[in-house]
Amino acid sequence: MKSITSVEERLSSSYFNRLGQELFRNTGQYPIVIILIEVLLIYQSGKWNNLFEKPDIFILLIAMLIQAAVLAYKEKLVWWQRFSGNLIAPTLYFASVYFFAKNSFLFEDAEVLSRPHHFVYWFFAIFLGLLQALQSGKQTWFSDFLLILENVMRAQILFVAYAIFESYSAKLQMSALNAFFADETHLLILLITFTLGFSTGVADVNSRNYLAVLRQTAGQLKIYSEWLLGRNLLGRAINDPNSMSLARRQRTVLFMDIRGFTRWSEQHSPEEVAMLLNGYYLTIENVMEKAEFIKYKFTADEVMGVFIDADKAVQAARELNAQIATYLQPYQLGAGIGINTGFLVEGLLGGKNIRFYDVIGDTVNTAHRIEGAANAGEIWISADARAQLADLSIQNEKEIALKGKELPAKVYLIQ
Repeated sequence: MKSITSVEERLSSSYFNRLGQELFRNTGQYPIVIILIEVLLIYQSGKWNNLFEKPDIFILLIAMLIQAAVLAYKEKLVWWQRFSGNLIAPTLYFASVYFFAKNSFLFEDAEVLSRPHHFVYWFFAIFLGLLQALQSGKQTWFSDFLLILENVMRAQILFVAYAIFESYSAKLQMSALNAFFADETHLLILLITFTLGFSTGVADVNSRNYLAVLRQTAGQLKIYSEWLLGRNLLGRAINDPNSMSLARRQRTVLFMDIRGFTRWSEQHSPEEVAMLLNGYYLTIENVMEKAEFIKYKFTADEVMGVFIDADKAVQAARELNAQIATYLQPYQLGAGIGINTGFLVEGLLGGKNIRFYDVIGDTVNTAHRIEGAANAGEIWISADARAQLADLSIQNEKEIALKGKELPAKVYLIQ
């Protein structure tokens, strides 16, 4: 149901949020840097037309988007999905470039396949994929360490990209590692990227741990809120807070009560009574989870359900009647059901600090009186409820006296 989904979506991320996160925090980082290098090299040459003669740039973009789309499909990935997913883009990129280099005039073999960033791409994809895969389990100090290491490695993408760019413009400095680090600027850049990666990693660890606490707390609050409001009302309240304000609406109200419960409970221990009620509640919940209701609540052995129309209430009543009869049969007990349709006031009631959802009005009181006139295994409905139902099989009808009313009310026994 839409209302239930909206609650759960608030506690998780949407696909497009995950796609953006994946694209800019993982999959796209190295490819974007490489594309910038290619564009800068074209800028240095002054031949902008060469941009459209380099299909490898567009192949890299497409491969990057495909990998991000695949990895963002699920919110949580197991270790092998995370590791293999990081290899999608480099695999597609290498295979496509190799194909075009061998079967097209667009590439020169020696130029394309010998570029250093090809091999560096594989290194980062495998290493970062492995670090992410090892973090897919329970969060521990080791997973925190791996997250910091992952951020340090990501920061080195900048340093490696700089080194690759230097290899095109200052080849002598790249002839040996000692020659490259003889330039103190290169050493400074390495130290800066390492420090930035480490500090970002520590911040990420704190953010991830804090987010885990927030999600756990939100999950607990969601459960407690559903206990008080029910899933449907909670979804409505989140989507539209004004929907919980007091308003006059037409609803169908259902009451069900165990016949002879008071006498039975006097003859049994509190533990036995609690056991019977818990099973009774669970049976009702299993039925109501499949029904289209607004709200239902328990009061001892009594249950009240609120529905948009009489048809949904009757469907739920019939299923409740069958399931509860089966459950209560070993206890030699049964339950009666009463249904009424009419206008009532619905919404949040209470003071400043404690509020609860409820329905009040004569419609509710009448439904309760009708339920009181039902024997075990019977479903009685009011004339107003019957008026909303078509092709209804009536077994019997009678008039019952209602407290506070001069005239009796006609009610109908349905199958």
